[in-house]
Amino acid sequence: MNSEELVGMDVAVYYFPNYHRDARNETLHGPGWSEWDLVKRAEPRFPGHEQPKVPLWGFDDEANPESMALRIDAAADYGVNTFIFDWYWYNDGPFLQRALEDGFLNASNNDRMKFAIMWANHDWIDIHPAKIETADVESSAKLLYPGAVTPETFDRIIEHCIETYFKHPSYWLMDGCPYFSIYELTKLMAGFGSVGETRRCLDRFRIAVKDAGFPDLHLNAIVWNNPILPGETSASDPYDLIQALGFDSVNSYVWIHHANLPDFPVNDYSVIEKQYFEYWDKAKQSCPVPYYPNLTMGWDPSPRTVQSDRYLHRGYPFTPVVTGNSPEAFKKAAQKIRTQMEQMDLPNPFISINAWNEWTEGSYIEPDEKNGYGYLEAIRDVFGATEKRVFNEAVLV
Repeated sequence: MNSEELVGMDVAVYYFPNYHRDARNETLHGPGWSEWDLVKRAEPRFPGHEQPKVPLWGFDDEANPESMALRIDAAADYGVNTFIFDWYWYNDGPFLQRALEDGFLNASNNDRMKFAIMWANHDWIDIHPAKIETADVESSAKLLYPGAVTPETFDRIIEHCIETYFKHPSYWLMDGCPYFSIYELTKLMAGFGSVGETRRCLDRFRIAVKDAGFPDLHLNAIVWNNPILPGETSASDPYDLIQALGFDSVNSYVWIHHANLPDFPVNDYSVIEKQYFEYWDKAKQSCPVPYYPNLTMGWDPSPRTVQSDRYLHRGYPFTPVVTGNSPEAFKKAAQKIRTQMEQMDLPNPFISINAWNEWTEGSYIEPDEKNGYGYLEAIRDVFGATEKRVFNEAVLV
């Protein structure tokens, strides 16, 4: 792939939708609660710790179409052409869907971008915020919503995705096929009971998509070798599983899924960058389907901890944080990814970025008061503005 061909590469950013009112959250935390409350209350936990982070646009409501329109314009203006929404659906129904369904789908300018779904089918644990006494994977932190779902629930997911999302003119397609990503393979199989039954459920998804008039479904799997959240587990043989289940591509969610942070409380951005690029080199050789690279802005989950607790090394979210992740360092990493992709021949090339707004994990490119539009400017400088690039399914103007 030469440099001119790379102008067709999609730039897709993960969007974490917990900055609006949600009925489940209000039951747990009170009326009007969102993770903005954690962002506002974040404090420096050790000398030199840069908290709190302050959004340039204020603590607004992403489920408001006008607020989402602001995000769409900023993303499109600076070279991001796709939001991949972290999307939640449990056996008892959806969660955090209003940012997409009330905000994005009702925004007057949603034709400027594509959107897609990454089914975040992990356990939802009571860690908003987390006390230090329950902050490790072996803890008894309360499980609120189990990630594993039944085949019957999955059928409801299939119907909702096809009718509400895939048929929307802004849905992200790969060769005409709706892109659908799944976060945790082990939870997927835990709900369905076996590899064979999981494959049958996924095949049923493909048939339903074809019956709706699409050529097929593009199934993407998130794969990692370093679990983060309490209850996360990585498959022992992920690439064999990818083939057995019939996935079309693989992606990563965040660099921390492939990196160890050796020092506490801080590690330099270069530490996780080096480990991620080593992982990518191996994935190029071993992954049986196309692996699409990830670019990560940073890491600091300390806002998800009880601020009055001591900040000790006790597991998520009491983890080491990343420093040195300036817009300049982020831009250099983006350029390294672009340079490598120019030497590859990936179908429907794209890069994923973590994240648009993982404010409480310290990985966001949404403008803040310190850096302004610095991270978005880095994306524009490396990949170009959207109006100058032709994308997989449309020309965005």
